Amino acid sequence: MSAGVFCWYELMTTDLAAARAFYGSVVGWEAADSGMPGLDYTLFSVAGGPVAGAMTIPAEAAAQNIPPNWTGYVRVEDVDAHLPRLLAAGGALLRPAEDIPGVGRFAVVADPGGVVFCLFREIDGAAPALPAAGPCDPGRFSWHELHATDGEAAFGFYAVLFGWREVEKLDMGPMGIYRLFATGTEGAVGGMMTKSPDCPMPFWLYYVG
Repeated sequence: MSAGVFCWYELMTTDLAAARAFYGSVVGWEAADSGMPGLDYTLFSVAGGPVAGAMTIPAEAAAQNIPPNWTGYVRVEDVDAHLPRLLAAGGALLRPAEDIPGVGRFAVVADPGGVVFCLFREIDGAAPALPAAGPCDPGRFSWHELHATDGEAAFGFYAVLFGWREVEKLDMGPMGIYRLFATGTEGAVGGMMTKSPDCPMPFWLYYVG
């Protein structure tokens, strides 16, 4: 899998059992324990392929009143080497890089507007098993939408950090400019816009076919 593309999605929830039942019913995901020692981590899959992971919100996160949320992981060639670039571009490091035994290395970061995502590199150079999804592939993440504090500035940040490119710019009138972006050689995989004034905070939104 190329660098700069979304390679994993993770749900932190207050009720893991309810989440397993909900996503199984709504989008047809099959749920199974990951088998990771000392961690109750669920793997969601569809048609035999992995889609996402889920876990109960860790105690330290709950203590900070972090609500249930979805986080996207973006693949990079070297997590540690990418962090100075992120900081220089105005991003923030929220959790230092660390290893997931047998899986890879990750760091929790934020863009200049405070929107959280993760950097990830799989272990031993093995490409993640997550397949690319078309716009309506059932049960797979198919679109990535950033509601940013400043849509234009946010696009500049991700373009510098990952080489993302603008595919099309749509004028939505009072809602502002919606930028379709691509993360690789294929077409658009998402959009970015300045969030609406009544939205309390900026965020990434992930669409499932």
